[in-house]
Amino acid sequence: MITIERSVRSSLDAKAAFTYLSAFEHTPEWDPGTPVVKKLSTGPVAVGHEYHAEAEFRGKRQTLIYKVLELSARHIKLRGENNSVVSVDTIEVTPADAGCQVKYTAEFSLKGWLKIAEPFMKPAFQSLAGPAMAGIKKTLDSQASQ
Repeated sequence: MITIERSVRSSLDAKAAFTYLSAFEHTPEWDPGTPVVKKLSTGPVAVGHEYHAEAEFRGKRQTLIYKVLELSARHIKLRGENNSVVSVDTIEVTPADAGCQVKYTAEFSLKGWLKIAEPFMKPAFQSLAGPAMAGIKKTLDSQASQ
């Protein structure tokens, strides 16, 4: 398994930040590596809801179906899967100073024969984190200034 964990601070209050980030369909607004996310379930985000996501990885677009596994006031965990990878994404938002801290953990498990390539693929997965975290900060901070 490849685990990537990053944190970023924002001037947006924790409740507003979590409300925005837990609506997974907003992901393309802050993650350049995930240009498409469509909510497949109706109503407000809840455990069991599903999303269709398209992620850019190494020049190819990969489709994953995500499902919300856990949801609380400051924590959401989603599991995405396709024929080559399982991705478990966890977002935690906590109050910090006049804003919040966002902790994002992504766990990738390659399937089948690809599993042996995990140690060599880790840098490629790690390269996704920087732009995504910068996007979270920029997007949340812009909402705080409105």
